[in-house]
Amino acid sequence: MKKWICEICNYIHEGETPPDVCPICGAGPDKFRPYEETSDTPKPSSIDSLEDARDNARNILQGICGVYPRCDGHQDRICQRQAYGGVIGLGGAGSGQSFAANVLALEKIKLRTQLVGEHFSPSTAFDFFGVPLAFPVMGASTSGMSRYNEAIDELQFCLDCLYGCIDAGTLSFRGDTFFYTEADHPGLTAIEQASGRGVQIFKPREQDVLKRLIERAESIGCPAVGVDLDGCGSTNMAKAGQPVFRKSKKEIEALVRSTSLPFIAKGVMIPEDALACLDAGAKAIGVSNHGGRVLDGTPGVADVVSDIAAAVNGRAMIIADGGVRTGYDAIKLLALGADVVLVGRDVIRAAIGGGQNGVALQMKHLKQVLRSAMVMTGTKSLQHIDNKVLFDAPREGQ
Repeated sequence: MKKWICEICNYIHEGETPPDVCPICGAGPDKFRPYEETSDTPKPSSIDSLEDARDNARNILQGICGVYPRCDGHQDRICQRQAYGGVIGLGGAGSGQSFAANVLALEKIKLRTQLVGEHFSPSTAFDFFGVPLAFPVMGASTSGMSRYNEAIDELQFCLDCLYGCIDAGTLSFRGDTFFYTEADHPGLTAIEQASGRGVQIFKPREQDVLKRLIERAESIGCPAVGVDLDGCGSTNMAKAGQPVFRKSKKEIEALVRSTSLPFIAKGVMIPEDALACLDAGAKAIGVSNHGGRVLDGTPGVADVVSDIAAAVNGRAMIIADGGVRTGYDAIKLLALGADVVLVGRDVIRAAIGGGQNGVALQMKHLKQVLRSAMVMTGTKSLQHIDNKVLFDAPREGQ
């Protein structure tokens, strides 16, 4: 029996001829080509370009992620289809409006060039709670990649993210998911192996469990630790016998007091929550809608970060993630008030397709483009990046 592969979404069809319509993305028969199974898929250790890493990831993630040139949560993407209570894969919740909103919010913002003046080499150096970074872009708190086509061993995924970011002169956050436990937590294990060079973010588990996990994060040398407040919407955690909860201001205060590490309150999308977390002692506010994966119909992060930054008014670090694909996206969020920008889906693909080297290539590319954007907008250092580099940046409610 012949096999045909869809060039749009990598769906594989068996039959003498291509299908009339791809059941995954709706492509016609002209988008199918003969598929030949091969053992020549390059090993991550042999990847020497970001293009090769992405091509490799596309093969590994067949049926899950198309590794499209434009990762935008559009409804015709292979990842974005209603899960009806099942695992949503790499897509967004529901119809994917929140996933798409992150990308659209960044696209609305236009950069303003400033070209007349002496030449300069921009400085992207940044201090993250005492850890010097080459630039303020870090890997996001992703997890669970071993459950997608068994794409990669979970501990190896965590290590590749950590070491790849370290190679690029930055850090990676590590996530938490339903098969991570106190006894077997790949994120913490990987950070320990990386001599503490990583930031652990936990799901909002039971208070006593969180305190013990936070204690371990401190003992292995994490520079900071935090909780995904919006992880309270995770159904997978509850199904796995690890329930998650909304956290009150008092409970956040208790978590902050339980550690000497700076505490990150992640998943904030409104100024009121940011101020409550600030009052509870959080040292960083993570502005995020969880990549659009927990609540459909939210605005994009770029639509709300400036209001949150204004409310916090320099009293805590602002960390933003959502829809970031390039260094141009990073400078936009920095100009809107973020101090740190996180990258999720592109780091996942780089790790799966290229391992540690793939992640390093991804992060170095982001740094290169960020530096280029700084030259073009006349910003000599991170301190010079503000809304003056933007043309009429949109605000929430406008």
